[in-house]
Amino acid sequence: MSEVKDLVLVHKNAGVTTVTMNRPEALNALSAALRNRLTAVFSDLAQDSATEVVIFTGAGRAFTVGLDLKELGGEKAAETVVNGDLGKAMLNLGKPIIGAINGYAITGGFELALLCDFMIASENAAFADTHARVGVVPGWGLSQRLPRLIGINRAKELSLTGNFLHAESAYAWGLVNRVVAAEELMAVAAQLASDIVSTDPVTRNTMREIIDAGWHASLGEGLAIERDANRAHARAEVRAEKVAARRAQIQQRGRTQND
Repeated sequence: MSEVKDLVLVHKNAGVTTVTMNRPEALNALSAALRNRLTAVFSDLAQDSATEVVIFTGAGRAFTVGLDLKELGGEKAAETVVNGDLGKAMLNLGKPIIGAINGYAITGGFELALLCDFMIASENAAFADTHARVGVVPGWGLSQRLPRLIGINRAKELSLTGNFLHAESAYAWGLVNRVVAAEELMAVAAQLASDIVSTDPVTRNTMREIIDAGWHASLGEGLAIERDANRAHARAEVRAEKVAARRAQIQQRGRTQND
């Protein structure tokens, strides 16, 4: 079954649901409307007995480049207010999420990728944490999850510079499980999802829960620290004019690094 609901494509097949962010013209920037739609989709799938595994990807050249800086910078009005917490909706899904990272996963997009259980990257994938360049502190767990995956020194390099990490380096650093040709990405992700569906559901879910429980044993405090810092920083530092002023600089830097 395939259905299109504005900003998100949802395709269901044999226990596997593919969720595709569908703002390719904006590199799947996370507008308030897109965040709301994704939150609703993941919340619905948590209750959907026909969905056992989710593949999460983006249409076009990007997975997602993160929050819509035109909205954040006040250059255009948001079509709606944010309703719900997308990060929490993904965490509360209760089912494996395979991140099929087709292109750019930047800042908030990097955070959403890190919320997946594991990632398969296209050869065109590239990750960047530009929170420090935008002037926004992470709020979906990047500061705590990234160091646990690739090591604290590498995480600091990425987060303090805002530089890109391309697919092969992401694989070498242990961020993604494998890198595949762009045209093979969805087929590889679908095969892995099918392999997961073929296992015993009760045992599979228990395994996933205890793996996560062990990994999060010291993560909760870190996430609380990040949440408090995010809120304090947003109150004191995040201003529309500051975001707008930085946007052009960030775009130019991205073009230069990818020439």
